[in-house]
Amino acid sequence: MAQYHYDEAGNMAAYFLITFLALVLVPTTLLSLRPSKKSLAGCQCQPCIEQRQRIGAFRPKFSKKTYFLIAGWSLLGFIGYKVAHAELDNKIYDPFEILGIKMTIRENLEKYGNPDGRVDVSMGIAIPKWIVEGKNNVWVLGFYGIVFGGALPALVVRICYLALPSLSLIVLQGRWWFGNRQKTKDSINALSAAAFFKTLKEESTFEEVLGTLGKAFQYELATPKANAVPELDALEKQIQEQAGLKWNEVRKVCGNDLPRRKGLILLYAHLLRLDIQSSALRSEQRQILLQAPLLLNALLNIATSRNWLSPSVAVMRLHAYLTQALLPGPERVRFAQLPGIKVEEATTLAPQATDLREFEQVLIEKHDTRMLDVRTALSKWGRAEIVDAAFKAITPSAKQSFLLPVIGERVVTPSSIVFLVVKLRLSPPRLNPVAEKELDIDEIKRRLTLNEEKDEEFLIGKKEAEETPSEDLLPGWVHAPFWPGERKPSWWIVLGDEKSNRVVVPPMKITEIPFARPNHERDYRSYKIQFQAPQNVGVFTWRIQLISDSFVHEDTYRDIILKIEDASTLPSEDPSEDEISDPDEDTIAGQMAAMRGGPVKKKVDDESDDESSTDDDNGNDSSSDSDSD
Repeated sequence: MAQYHYDEAGNMAAYFLITFLALVLVPTTLLSLRPSKKSLAGCQCQPCIEQRQRIGAFRPKFSKKTYFLIAGWSLLGFIGYKVAHAELDNKIYDPFEILGIKMTIRENLEKYGNPDGRVDVSMGIAIPKWIVEGKNNVWVLGFYGIVFGGALPALVVRICYLALPSLSLIVLQGRWWFGNRQKTKDSINALSAAAFFKTLKEESTFEEVLGTLGKAFQYELATPKANAVPELDALEKQIQEQAGLKWNEVRKVCGNDLPRRKGLILLYAHLLRLDIQSSALRSEQRQILLQAPLLLNALLNIATSRNWLSPSVAVMRLHAYLTQALLPGPERVRFAQLPGIKVEEATTLAPQATDLREFEQVLIEKHDTRMLDVRTALSKWGRAEIVDAAFKAITPSAKQSFLLPVIGERVVTPSSIVFLVVKLRLSPPRLNPVAEKELDIDEIKRRLTLNEEKDEEFLIGKKEAEETPSEDLLPGWVHAPFWPGERKPSWWIVLGDEKSNRVVVPPMKITEIPFARPNHERDYRSYKIQFQAPQNVGVFTWRIQLISDSFVHEDTYRDIILKIEDASTLPSEDPSEDEISDPDEDTIAGQMAAMRGGPVKKKVDDESDDESSTDDDNGNDSSSDSDSD
């Protein structure tokens, strides 16, 4: 009969726990010891430096992983110390002591047929007895459910994500495992997405988009405390004085729900650069601003899913207004992005300036002390430039069932696969001018050939953007002295039809556009968007817009034409080029074809040809001799 002995002292369970902790802590510690990536360089103007210092104050000194490792290794050390100093209570088996009792041996032989008596099978279990007691079943099962159903899968997904970033499937499974059913794929509340879907219209303006965004605060924010309401009333009064009728329009769309009102007031206070006295409200405002990009991305997905161009562009541009803390307004408001420039000074300080470089020149002439910060900011300004934009078609082959890439195909047929290839670079207003070198004809041809080869290689590749250039050519952290976090500049490539207010292709968000490199053989970076050509024949005039998510009124555009022609206009192929010639009679293939009764080429008599040609030559010689006579 088997008997079970539980580990009352906990020694065997300690060995199991040490093994488990070591399997978890060792790989996690090794991953945390990897050298961190090189931090990006940001705008070096004084307001941006001060803002980054304030952002650093919000960061905890130690991350959650650090606390986990400290606690884990401490627990491992404690258990190891306990095991090392544990007292063993095992009894040593002494057969001589047992054999010395003769009467006992005789009785055992008579009763059990064994001098040792009854033999029991003893099994030790490496867990304390209280774990298997009935009264503790709920707690034990709950603990195992948390560890093996939650913590362990999360750790495995995290380690795989850090060690093998290419295993995106594991990351997706981890997100699915821990996903909340109340969240959408855009990581916002499902009720917020429903409110966006019902409120956003095809003709929505900036104010209506802001009001639609405010509806999400009902589900994304907690109800404000009563002591915070008076300051909210004071902020709303200031907003009413500065925004006027636009604020009333936004409030009308948003509604009067208290969380919506609080979120919208804090959002507008940021856009108007109003000071907030309450530290609690400042903290909530920071959370709202950091969550705003997620809400705007969800709003953008709804607008583009309906192919609405105007609301989509308004949502994209709202990213930049929030980044620079500016209320949507006239074009001259972009001067208030410069360090130290207030909104009211954007129209009065340099009324004749039409661009940022002219505004800087006015500051220089007035010996303004803000000139140095403005010059520093403009040296890394994210003004993007469209170097070139063109359509590249992939037309179906007439002889084969698959698609053949035709680089630079002039004829685009209905429903064919088309690539929009856009070449971009950054040209800051303070870019140092460099004299262009005069190139000879050979160098020009070499560069043209090189760029054509790279364009073709990029077009038939799978990536949507060319290889990332050197980090020295990237802008780094964007100039954003009012944004509560570090931000990399990004842009959207939008292909739309202005006449019908329709998005032709879903916008593509890009980043890491390199700075211009004068006299370089490839002074840009290429991006491509794949889509299907319209089914109708005709000429389509569209517009490519490059919209920044960080700089106000720094968008650029280019009109582009796509001509769709009927497939019958394609040049016909010469059938003689595709014919397979018959094998020669004197070859192995020809002999096998002749055995099967197939056609073969007859062998040409070379000797007869040589004789005839020789006769012709002799005749010509004799005739020439007679002529000479």
